[in-house]
This record gives sequence, structure tokens and C-alpha cells, in this order.
Amino acid sequence: MLERLFRLQNHETTIRTEIIAGITTFLTMSYIIFVNPDILSTTGMDRDAVFVATCLAATVGSLIMALVANWPIGMAPGMGLNAFFAFTIVGAMGYTWQQALGAVLVSGIIFMVLTISGIRSWLIRGIPDSLQSAIAAGIGLFLAIIALGSAGIVVKDPATMVALGDLTQPPALFAILGFFVIAALDALNVRGAILIGILTVTLLSALTGQTEFNGVFAAPPSLAPTFMQFDLLGVLQTGFVHVILVLVLVEVFDATGTMIGVAKRANLIRKGQPNRLGRALLADSTAIVAGSMLGTSSTTAYAESASGVMAGGRTGLTALVVAILFLFALFLSPLASSVPPYATAPALLYVAGLMMRELREINWTDVTEATPATLTALAMPFTYSIANGLAFGFISYTVLKATSGRIRDIHPATLVVAVLFVIKYAAFPDD
Repeated sequence: MLERLFRLQNHETTIRTEIIAGITTFLTMSYIIFVNPDILSTTGMDRDAVFVATCLAATVGSLIMALVANWPIGMAPGMGLNAFFAFTIVGAMGYTWQQALGAVLVSGIIFMVLTISGIRSWLIRGIPDSLQSAIAAGIGLFLAIIALGSAGIVVKDPATMVALGDLTQPPALFAILGFFVIAALDALNVRGAILIGILTVTLLSALTGQTEFNGVFAAPPSLAPTFMQFDLLGVLQTGFVHVILVLVLVEVFDATGTMIGVAKRANLIRKGQPNRLGRALLADSTAIVAGSMLGTSSTTAYAESASGVMAGGRTGLTALVVAILFLFALFLSPLASSVPPYATAPALLYVAGLMMRELREINWTDVTEATPATLTALAMPFTYSIANGLAFGFISYTVLKATSGRIRDIHPATLVVAVLFVIKYAAFPDD
């Protein structure tokens, strides 16, 4: 049956190899079951329900990827997208988390339409490589400032806006320790380094009396507080045009870039030969819709899937194993509730560092490429908004190319996005 479903022989792999690859991918991305509830609960969402929604969204997304696309890519609520959901849409813009879920649902439906119609491919071809790299790096910087703040390493200051916190306090000390544990283990190629770092800090925090340890296994909590709680009528407000635009753009770049990168490593995309990229793109857009109904931010393909590919994963059986393991993770709710924010802060900070690698892909010798990229990356943490970073980047890219006599470098897709952002700032400056 597995051979018929996944065509293992055609991909020169075995069931044992695929299972090992699936376990490897799960270990490298399973930190999300602790981090996502921590981030989304800041909006007022029920932490336990978000935990269940996270596990189920990852299960459904990975299962769709396995059965529809037959690609070895794990799916789960995305880092950066959850931060935009919690700290920008709800925190900074003041919308309810129910409205934010409605925006995710609408963005997922739009995403599906863009994928089926081929517009998604047009958008990807049209957005400059420099901006795509800057978007990833900017989201990394945004995650970094969130992590440093939750650990108390960076604090507010009336004179300088931000300042160094008290590094002698337990949250800061534990966060620093966790970061070095993760970095050292990853440097030693230890699988699941991020997860080990989170669990180490959680255990030490409980042993020293800083937090309460609630156990490891239990029946899954109720999903009711978040299930089908999206507010579609609230999305009809004018400000959500801007929110949905940003969600769609980030989903397009994040998921597509990740899938193509991982698929290339697995040799699943060969020039001049048919591939399942179209099915994979449809799978991830479907997963976004499913995740919003369950009660979590946008589900996306995980770059950590590359670890499973390096372990030999070549088919959807790898993704199926990931789905099954996330389903089993539902029974770890007591452990998830024991994880303090300063235990997940090192994970956020380390992921931020990994995302900053994208800066090397920018052409720093071309001012019309480097300047918009810089504005994109810097505006995200400094305005505390991924949306503003995207706007600064697209608008400045269009203006600089046009004023320097290189208007032909502006793809219609880039121009359309830039114009939409200009209209947003002109017509709805307070949204």
C-alpha cells in the first residue's frame, strides 16, 4: 500500500529511510507546539486550545502534503506569521483575535484562488530576489526583538526607547542559557536542538522553583475555545484589506520559497521534467484554511524539512510520519503548559539568526536593490510591524528604479503591490 501511495522505488528510497526522515523533521520543527501557544495566547486566546489547534493544523497540513503532493515537507503554523497575527493585527492594530482568524481564513481562500489560477506563480516571478531575501531577514529581526523582550533582556526606556534589562534576573539568565544550549547542539548537528533547548530551560526552571511543572502526558484539552471562532463580518472593515494583503504576500514568499528550496535539495524539481510543485502549492493553501478553522495563525511549509531530506526523505511518507507524530503530541498538553515564555525566547532568537542568513543573497553593490532591502528588514522591528516593512520595501523599490531610469526593472507584480500600499497609507493611515 505504501509503495502504491508514495512510489518509494521510483524515488530510490525505503520505508525505513522515510520513517527516520520523518522523525528527524518532526524533532527539528516540534518546537512550534510550545512556541505557537505562547505567542498566540498573548491575544487572549485560550493557550490549551491553541496547543491543540497547533498540533491538529500541523497534522492536517502535513497529511495533505503527503497524500496530495507526495513531497517530504512538514507543515505547521509558521513563525513570523504567528507574530504578525499576535503582535501586529491584535496587539498594535487593536483588532480581536477572532477578526484576525477571519483574516487568515480569507487569506487562505485568496491563496487557493491565486494558486489555482496561476497568479501565485506570476507574483513569485515578479517580486525582486532582493526583497524576498529582505522579507525573510526582516521577519527574523522582528522575532528577535520579541524574544529579547519576553526574556527581559531588552526593556522599554523613555530616553532611548529600548535599553538593556537586568541580566541577573532568572528569565534573562535562563534565556541566555537556553540560547547557548540550542546553538551548541545545532553546531554539533544534534537533531532537535531547539526542542532540547526549550525542554532544558523548562526543566531547570521547575527544579529551581521559578515555574510549576504540570506533568507530561494527559488527554488533549478542549479545542472549543478556538474552533470555528473566526469573525468574517469583522474582516469586512476597511483596515483588513491591508492585513489580508500582507498575510497573502508573506504566505506566498514564505511557503513557496521554502517548498522550492527543500524540493531542490531532494531533487524533486528537475529542469524540463514534470514535478508536483502545483500540487504542493495547493496543499499549503488548503492547510491555511484548515488551520484558521481550528484556531491558529497561517500554516506553512517548514524549512526544517530540509533536515529530513538530508536524512534521506524523498516522498510523502516522510510528511505522513510528521503528521502522525504531531497527532501523538496532542497528549503532551501538561508539558506545553509548563513551558515559560523565557524558555521559548531562545528558540525565537535562534530561528531569527537562521533567517538573517538571507541577507547574503542581496546585491549590496546595487543601491536600487540594497536600499529597499535594507528598509524592508529594518522597518519590521523598528515599527513593530511586518506590514510596514513590506510597504517600505515595495514602495522604495518602485520609486528608486523609476527615478534612476531603470523603470523596465519593475515587474508589474511589484508595481501593483507598491500602489496598493500607497493607497493604504493615503486612504487609511490609521489602520
